[in-house]
Amino acid sequence: MERDIYLIGLNHRTAGVEVRERFALTDCNVLEQGVVPIDDVVSEVLILSTCNRVEILAVGRGPEVVSRVLRGWSAARGQCEHDLAPYVYTHKGPEAIRHLFRVASSLDSMVVGEPQILGQLKDAYRKAIERNCTRVILNRLLHKAFSVAKRVRTETGVASSAVSISYAAVELAKRIFGEMNQYKAMLIGAGEMAELAATHLLHAGISKIYVANRTFERGRELARQFNGEAIHFEDLFERLADADIIISSTGAHEAIIRARDIKDVLRRRKHRPMFFIDIAVPRDIDPDVNNLDNVYLYDIDDLKEVVEENLAQRREEASKALTIVEEETGKFGQWLRSLELQPTIVDLIRRSERIAQDELARTLKRLGPVDDETRDALEAMLSSMVRKLNHEPITFLKRRHSEEDAGPRYIDIARRMFNLDDDNVPPDAHCDRRRHDEDN
Repeated sequence: MERDIYLIGLNHRTAGVEVRERFALTDCNVLEQGVVPIDDVVSEVLILSTCNRVEILAVGRGPEVVSRVLRGWSAARGQCEHDLAPYVYTHKGPEAIRHLFRVASSLDSMVVGEPQILGQLKDAYRKAIERNCTRVILNRLLHKAFSVAKRVRTETGVASSAVSISYAAVELAKRIFGEMNQYKAMLIGAGEMAELAATHLLHAGISKIYVANRTFERGRELARQFNGEAIHFEDLFERLADADIIISSTGAHEAIIRARDIKDVLRRRKHRPMFFIDIAVPRDIDPDVNNLDNVYLYDIDDLKEVVEENLAQRREEASKALTIVEEETGKFGQWLRSLELQPTIVDLIRRSERIAQDELARTLKRLGPVDDETRDALEAMLSSMVRKLNHEPITFLKRRHSEEDAGPRYIDIARRMFNLDDDNVPPDAHCDRRRHDEDN
């Protein structure tokens, strides 16, 4: 049974935030926690877990791949497999490739065109490499996904007015508060989303920004960028009384703010309204906070209305981007099929014959008219050379192809060495690798 590519996941369309946080794999180590062990069934695996999606990309054999992934995934979160299954989609082969390209190009994001997902995918790939969980197929697939994303951003305007979850959060705040210059905001967390939120809050005219982060130095660094004030995390509830708008985006595994924490804050604020936007998954703020008077809590799924308005502006560009994704999916599927031995042998011989015929044509042009006997002799010589030159490489590939796991790797090397896929390799490709080798 041949290997295939599988993508099993859930996202903001198939599962609400309360489900996504239950099955988030943000801190799971693929090998050590045994989410998806590498063995005869699954030979490569990568986990992507963000606030809006959890997806497991696997290369494996047979229907057992999907059940293996679902079982490992739910067990890693201490949940029942049957509770996970209703929210999960499964893609195989070209559908899995197409979906990954859409994700990398931010066409499947809640905010279409946002750039954060590509960085998150690259980070997931880096971790998978460090854990030795990728081989020939996922390595090629991920690099192709990155190049597809670059092509989409270059050839379409889908990212030209791209926004982010942080932008949507601030837009929501503006709708509720109107003029922002008389209000103060607190950012809990100091990552990329907090940084983006600070940028948009300043543009909206917020009067003051506080930053609370578990690592105080990082919080102070972010606060300095925006002329804000860093506060120690242990002083969070003491200083919450100063903020009208709170945007939280930490990586905490469970809620860090609950209703019982806010009651005293409200009393000290003389019950002036507080506006919480929780863009973290798992959520930072317990939903019971929303039961308090004068407190308004929104989570990431509440931003969909703002996001839909943004999407409508770029729907036409997204359509162009999908055409690129479709084209690249076809090309990758062709490469995947070429990893079989026979297509590579055929391509290798065809390449040699094409070069031989081109050289024969140039030689005959230089020689001028020749008789049929001379022409037949030249063609026979070239045909013999093609056979003999290809004999050793083909014998080598046949031998390696019979070895477990080695076949696709050597076939991929051969295809790249002879450029059988007509890849456009720039002249400075691998310069960094050459410099590294020279330095060592």
